[in-house]
Amino acid sequence: MTTVPPPTDLPVEAVVDDVRRALAEHGHAVLQAPPGAGKTTIVPLRLLREPWLAGSRIVVLEPRRLAARAAARRMADLLGEDVGATVGFRTRDERKIGRATRIEVVTEGILTRLLQHDAALPGIGLVVFDEIHERNLQADLALALTLDAREVLRPDLRVLAMSATLDTGRVAALLGGDGAPAPAVSSAGRAHPVDVRWRPLGPRDRLAEGTAAAVGRALAEEQGEVLVFLPGAADIRRVAGLLARSVPADTDVRPLFGALSPADQDAALAPSPPGRRRVVLATDIAETSLTVAGVRVVVDSGQVRSPRFDPRSGMTRLHTTACSRASGDQRAGRAGRTGPGVAYRLWSEAEHAARRAFAPPEITSVDLAGLALELAVWGAVADDLAFLDSPPPRALADARALLGELGALDDAGRVTALGRTMAELPVHPRLARMVAAASSTGHGPVACVLAALLEERDVLRGRPDDLPCDVVDRVRLIVDGGADHVAADRAALALVRRRADELARRVGTAGRHAASDDLSSCGAVLALAYPDRLAQARGGGRFRLRHGSGAWVPTGDALTGEAFLVVAELGDGLRAGAGARGAGDRGADLRVRLAAALDEAELDVVAGDAVVTSNVLVWDDARDDLRQREERRLGALVLASTDGRPAVGAATTGALIERVRSTSLAMLRWTDGARALQARAGFVGRVSGDDWPDVSDEGLLVSLDEWLAPMLLRATRRADIEGLDLARVLRDRLGHHRVADLDRRVPTSIVLANGRRLAVDYAGEAPAISARAQDLFGTSVHPTVADGRVPIVVHLLSPAGRPVQVTADLPGFWAGSWREVRKEMAGRYPKHDWPIDPATATPRRRPPRR
Repeated sequence: MTTVPPPTDLPVEAVVDDVRRALAEHGHAVLQAPPGAGKTTIVPLRLLREPWLAGSRIVVLEPRRLAARAAARRMADLLGEDVGATVGFRTRDERKIGRATRIEVVTEGILTRLLQHDAALPGIGLVVFDEIHERNLQADLALALTLDAREVLRPDLRVLAMSATLDTGRVAALLGGDGAPAPAVSSAGRAHPVDVRWRPLGPRDRLAEGTAAAVGRALAEEQGEVLVFLPGAADIRRVAGLLARSVPADTDVRPLFGALSPADQDAALAPSPPGRRRVVLATDIAETSLTVAGVRVVVDSGQVRSPRFDPRSGMTRLHTTACSRASGDQRAGRAGRTGPGVAYRLWSEAEHAARRAFAPPEITSVDLAGLALELAVWGAVADDLAFLDSPPPRALADARALLGELGALDDAGRVTALGRTMAELPVHPRLARMVAAASSTGHGPVACVLAALLEERDVLRGRPDDLPCDVVDRVRLIVDGGADHVAADRAALALVRRRADELARRVGTAGRHAASDDLSSCGAVLALAYPDRLAQARGGGRFRLRHGSGAWVPTGDALTGEAFLVVAELGDGLRAGAGARGAGDRGADLRVRLAAALDEAELDVVAGDAVVTSNVLVWDDARDDLRQREERRLGALVLASTDGRPAVGAATTGALIERVRSTSLAMLRWTDGARALQARAGFVGRVSGDDWPDVSDEGLLVSLDEWLAPMLLRATRRADIEGLDLARVLRDRLGHHRVADLDRRVPTSIVLANGRRLAVDYAGEAPAISARAQDLFGTSVHPTVADGRVPIVVHLLSPAGRPVQVTADLPGFWAGSWREVRKEMAGRYPKHDWPIDPATATPRRRPPRR
């Protein structure tokens, strides 16, 4: 008979029977209970003897490793046993489970791995999703897979969702599937009044200093243990360092975050000895997942580290943001667990009102590569499964595209053998691919170090713009010691080393120390994770990435002169020494934060079939001519290039035609005769009303392929285009019969009464000639074209060639305003004839030109 703990005074005890009944009758339930009600530790223990469980195990999913360990220890304590007996836990890094274990507390992707290994979950009778309100991506995925497995394979599998704050209606509907919603059970909590005191930081106040000052005030003003909420481990360490020099002698400062050792975590959670008090500096882990004994005062920074997809690293990163109003209320409530309490908030009441009500679910804001890989291994698409919030289609499509590039999915979108191996590794798919592929080629130790380094925080401290870009510098620190390095972060080094060793053990490769002789492979190994981030130098510390965008390395960095890089992380930053112009010239280029050098031979190996050789026709601006270029390319990167004269053929002809089109015919060699013929044809087309071919520039561009291509069949260069006789081209476009008609109806010139021949200009709105007045004496009929229908506009000039009059009615001009013009001209040019009636005057014959 399974041991059960004695009754407790925890509020959830009052609703345990309701939960039992719901699970027995319906197979699923939703339990809402505030922090401290006892749902995490009491409910699983009280369900152990249920007949429907029949000796099967209960799996409890916790969103955090620290919470999983603490929940297992608390349940074991209630049973008077050690962890690993009736109650055990399993995390990514630790496992304490025995043959007699009936309750297994798991975290992160452990439940997903259980499902992927055997979807029927043999030996498991109940799956409990604790703190589901946090909307962790792994929990959402595990819930979707569990519901799918229950529907197809295990209709007898019970599912219980528990939360402190929960939209019970949505979750109940999801658990119920197509049937009635799951029963919802609600438990009361212990809530005492909490006095909220607003102590907003000033615009220039730093978080660590402001928090330390608020803690000092709380210690002086209030009694009891103090729980401080900070966004991350680095902030906790900074505040702890400040408090170590200022808190009273009877006060202990205890950090509390996931990367601490179990002993340090226990010290933070345990009550203080008599006569002492403690300040617990915690992340949001203490918001709902953990109970910190004796807390009466809360100091809340109001910030949280939330996961968000970072396109510059290609993975999900933690970003510091303001916590939601619901989160702030949960934190403040920790001060009222055992009696009236006080909460100091380091932001204003007005700012609180403007904050979002709840934090968004991770699935809407993080990288979905891991989710997409798990769905592929499961053999389903997102629409096949029941999610509380569906994955955004665009983000999911991008994730699948990346998996294809990493080799995890085949062309049909099915998971490959490599993809299945990647899914087994507890790191981002990029890093999983790197570790899996490198381990098979003998570079596993380096890959494990790089994966740990990229997954955790930087092991170098300082301003990001002051840190070197070369990832090899960091790998050397991790492998060879280097804690005395001036910029080394000892805590980060220890964490990364531990993670690297864990990965090495998991894949069965040598530990990180074996990487010391293999540092030269860092670039090739890193490229396995970032095949899309290969970059080629383009001079001056600037690089072009494989997909075409730009990046730069600061002057003086060791990577500046490298021919090729593989870039793990990009970021903003102004180039050293670059003024406003320099920044503008850089455009949208991003600064390289972490990268490794790569030689061309390594790039060829990493890129493989993605490197293609192609022959392209390009217009060489330096030569101003068409060239045929043979290129070896990797996306936007040109690895090698040779060029020469193009061969005769359709592609060359097409390229030359496109060049003519792009210059709007400007590169054709237009003679005056060709332009005149074009103008005459355009004029007769306008006035005749006949169906004349359009030989204007616009018309020639529209029909370019029709008339130009036959003339360039043997052409290979610009000179072949410039050698075209455009007058002949136009005559051919018009046809022989139209050219003859054109010459008759719109002649190129007319003969004056004095025998002089004048060219007619058809380029304007009307045909026109220009002549001295004396050359027109004896002209009594106005000259016309187009079978006499269109008068020629006559521009009369003085003997000096200056404009005198413009007329389209020469006889009318002679009979009218000529009198005034004659007076003026006779005064200016007395040696010339100025007859009273020019229409009847005898023109002076000009001698023939020599």
